[in-house]
Amino acid sequence: MKHLTVKEKEEKAFELMKANFGYKNVMAAPKLKKIVLNVGTGTAVKKDKNKNDAIADRLAKITGQKPTKKGAKQSIASFKIRQGDPVGVVVTLRGKRMFAFIEKLINVALPRTKDFRGINRSGVDNIGNLSMGIKEHTIFPETADEDIKDVFGMAITFVSTAKTKAEGTAFFEILGIPFKKEEVKKKK
Repeated sequence: MKHLTVKEKEEKAFELMKANFGYKNVMAAPKLKKIVLNVGTGTAVKKDKNKNDAIADRLAKITGQKPTKKGAKQSIASFKIRQGDPVGVVVTLRGKRMFAFIEKLINVALPRTKDFRGINRSGVDNIGNLSMGIKEHTIFPETADEDIKDVFGMAITFVSTAKTKAEGTAFFEILGIPFKKEEVKKKK
């Protein structure tokens, strides 16, 4: 049997989901709109001015797209942050880069994660988007051995056109997202 890419699985989602969700048209089936990767640098930038540049460079290698640096929206005195200070780095992937990234995440990066048991189903929100966190960026093959001293985590959000949590969960299962197996509770 031929291995299907994520793009091909997305196209087959209508056929697989129309019985459960009552779709009458192919356009009603969920589609993947974008993937957003977010790395918060926070107060680490105060100690090392080049931290944002280093994180942006590594994120560009991982995604194949230059990230944007985000500044603080407002000043917060207790955190010693002024409005406009850099506090994070964001990449938004669409189109071919989005599908290439999700292929790499599912087939290469997640299997390299230490003690990986699956992604929580609770990561799917009520409007059908999936959010997950990665503790170490070193699971991606683009990271070099000298990057190990400055390990950072990231939040990844998969934005889809699904309208409900059940619809979103079913759609992401079709795409091949490795969710945790549901445990059956035994009665005594």
